[in-house]
Amino acid sequence: MIIPDYRIEPADFHADNDDLHAVRDAVFVIEQRIPAEIEWDEQDPHSLHLIARDAHHQPIGTGRLSPEGKIGRLAVLSAWRNQGVGKSIMAALLNEAQKRGRPEVSLNAQLSALVFYERFGFVKAGESFIEGGIPHQSMRLKLEPLAAPERRAINPGRPSVAATEFDHFDDALAATLNIIKDARRRLGICTPNLEYPLYGHPDIAAALRQFAIQSQDGGARIIVQDTTTVIGQAHPLIELAQKLPSSFEFRTPVEPEDQQYASAFIFNDRDGYLFRLFDDRYAGVWSPALPSRSRQLAETFDRFWQRCEPCTAFRALNI
Repeated sequence: MIIPDYRIEPADFHADNDDLHAVRDAVFVIEQRIPAEIEWDEQDPHSLHLIARDAHHQPIGTGRLSPEGKIGRLAVLSAWRNQGVGKSIMAALLNEAQKRGRPEVSLNAQLSALVFYERFGFVKAGESFIEGGIPHQSMRLKLEPLAAPERRAINPGRPSVAATEFDHFDDALAATLNIIKDARRRLGICTPNLEYPLYGHPDIAAALRQFAIQSQDGGARIIVQDTTTVIGQAHPLIELAQKLPSSFEFRTPVEPEDQQYASAFIFNDRDGYLFRLFDDRYAGVWSPALPSRSRQLAETFDRFWQRCEPCTAFRALNI
């Protein structure tokens, strides 16, 4: 039996707009001939969007949850149907609704898909109607509240470690290696061009590979300032991402002020971080555990990430 290789992840409506269009236009506008002005509405910018991607990061399915708890725009490309993609998206949307504390969700189902939704427990509400030229049926599902997480023994946490300055490449290499090895589920990297001396170093590549294998549903998010110097070159990190695509996600800045960002840094989910004020110098500060600074960097990175777009230049390399 061949197990399809895909993953479900949150999508930013603006940053991932092209990928959302690729799926929804193909399914709804072209295949089902729904007018584009109906398919794309005022709910889109305010909804939670999920996207299914194949092993090459290409979009293959979508779904959304509106602020009012309405599920919609569930679509899967024809080549990927009957492989569990739609079920995975629906399950993820229901889980998100539960996490938001919604007691109930609703949707408008095409009559041809009633059985699919009934398998999740949805029940009909009212009479069928025509929407976009297609018969639909309103449906609702009451949600069970998520069970409270099991209380664990209080963990005093790791003691903070004061930041240490460094001004040599070997020190930067050793500190970066420490941060990667200490990560459990998440890594964030902001780099000018995947700096080959650092992120192409065999020890770094080996540590990133081990992290990817052990991080389970986690992974590394990497912002690359300039992709032009990387394309067409052999790079251990790119080769690793080709083999383990679900563990690495690349984005690049598009706004001028972001493109001129002059610093470089890395942080993990264990409060470790390394920061270099100038990305062309291996001098800066680092700590294996300094929550105040690490979390500040993580917040900066998240805002930066949302303004970036996926590295389409790397997709040609099957990322």
